[in-house]
Amino acid sequence: MSLLLKKYEVIGVTGLPEFKQGDDLGAELIKAIATLNLQLLDGDILVVAQKVISKVEGKIVRLESVKPSQRAVDLSKISGKDPRFVELVLRESKRVEVVGKGHLIVTTKHGITCANAGIDVSNVDGRGESVLLLPDDPDLSARKLRAYIREKCGKNVGVIISDTHGRTLRDGQINVAIGLSGVKPFHDYRGTPDMKGYVLRIKQIAVADELASASELVIGQAQEQTPVAIIRGLSLVSDDETSSAPLNMPRERWLFQPIEQPSGFQ
Repeated sequence: MSLLLKKYEVIGVTGLPEFKQGDDLGAELIKAIATLNLQLLDGDILVVAQKVISKVEGKIVRLESVKPSQRAVDLSKISGKDPRFVELVLRESKRVEVVGKGHLIVTTKHGITCANAGIDVSNVDGRGESVLLLPDDPDLSARKLRAYIREKCGKNVGVIISDTHGRTLRDGQINVAIGLSGVKPFHDYRGTPDMKGYVLRIKQIAVADELASASELVIGQAQEQTPVAIIRGLSLVSDDETSSAPLNMPRERWLFQPIEQPSGFQ
């Protein structure tokens, strides 16, 4: 009996510039890949750090330009966060879920439940005077990049926009998919038998999140200057258009219902 070798590659795309608003991400990406003596292949998956997308799309905000509302001031007293930062979190959110010392958990206008509405201070200006918001529509950003690659290179690739999130009752952070194009979010095993014949009922693996986390090992978080990775060797690219929305669990399925703190809570 011959054994099948199973493997895939995660390749960091180095040599990319420090991106700013209006830069042509697709063109720079193709150039950097060529400089590495690589070629994109059908079935490759590009994982792109959210910060790059947000910078190109002009989502940097200077805190000095933000006037906090009274609600932001009240929540800042509970969380200990800058009231201007809290104001931006509120603007980017549909609902506040949990407020505590050092914590501000919200559901964003994208439907993502996370800390601080995904607003980031790292790798922006180095002084904490500017912050970076999430893209307005990460799925659309992924679709545009995928279409650009298809037009310029003739290759059918998938695109994942990744961001760093915490996990419930787990220390540390991982990268997850907040934008998708051409990659299905799940590998659904439900209704299929396992090796012993038991029919699986729950197993729905969040493949897009696993790919985002795998890419983080070469993308990094600090001075790596590698905001894009190529994942190669997996048959996961779909001809159907896809979305990251199914990865966001509907509120009615939560095991608990958080209560937003009133604005005057101390």
